[in-house]
Amino acid sequence: MKTSLGLLHLEFHILQASSLKDKRRLVKSFKDRVAGRFNVSIAEVDALDSRQRAVLAVAMVGNDHAYLAGALQQIVNAAAGHRDMILAASEVEWF
Repeated sequence: MKTSLGLLHLEFHILQASSLKDKRRLVKSFKDRVAGRFNVSIAEVDALDSRQRAVLAVAMVGNDHAYLAGALQQIVNAAAGHRDMILAASEVEWF
């Protein structure tokens, strides 16, 4: 049996967040939207105390590597098009 795990790291700059509460509201909204739309696990994994930076990890498991790659790319595209956060970097790892 072949199983693939794709792990996507997204780094955002959040210029309009004036407090950690603003940042957490924006990040939570994005996480909820992505998790609901793509059926993935997503968590903030770094820069937790930084007001204008967020690092998220998105995990997706399946048996079709091409499907996973396409779905993770759609998540990157959604992140790049987010109006309140600027996508600074993205990286995919495969296991």
